[in-house]
Parts: sequence; C-alpha cells; structure tokens
Amino acid sequence: MVNSVKPVVWLAGEIKTPPFSRAARLEAGFLLRRLQLGEMLSLPQSRPMPSIGRRCHELRIQDESTTWRIIYRVDPDGIVIMEIFSKKTQKTPATVIERCKARLKAYDEVSKGG
Repeated sequence: MVNSVKPVVWLAGEIKTPPFSRAARLEAGFLLRRLQLGEMLSLPQSRPMPSIGRRCHELRIQDESTTWRIIYRVDPDGIVIMEIFSKKTQKTPATVIERCKARLKAYDEVSKGG
C-alpha cells in the first residue's frame, strides 16, 4: 500500500536560512513531511489552535535563540500554511490569529470556486 503525500499550500511565509538556523529549518521540514504523510502531531511539536478554526494547529520550532511558530491547517487534500512567525510571548498575538482567519477565508473562497 502506497501512502499518498499531501501537498503543502503556502499562503504566507517561508522557511529559509536565515532567519531560521539550519537545524531549525531541517526540523520544520521534517515535521511538515510527517504531516504530509498523514501523521497527526501533538505536543510538544504541535498544538491545536481552535481560536483560528477547525483542524488548525501550530508547529513549535525551538531555534538557537528564537521560538518559531508555523500556523497550519490539515485539509483532506493538503497542508495549508497560514503564517510563520517568531513567538516572543506565551499568548499568540491577536493580529496573527485574525490574519490567519482572513487568509483561510480567502483561500476557502477561491478553492471552492467563489
């Protein structure tokens, strides 16, 4: 039985060195690949983000001096990346949450044909 690999859809951001260290970039890629293969991640690598929407989560990447977050949604046909940012406080900024909601809304409208 062959596993199908879900594509990653980037609505915003990118994972590159710099600003990510090489190790953090590799970890992010490894975790995204696991998601593409259908694995559901949990703490400490990923946590649900119901404040953004159903099936939304944040990947947690600890870099040398920065904590990165990758906000994503698991769709039946792909992994949708909404935001990548460095997290400086325990709470996700409201601006990030609202931006993710807006990006998802626009994506869903386009992907459903209007």
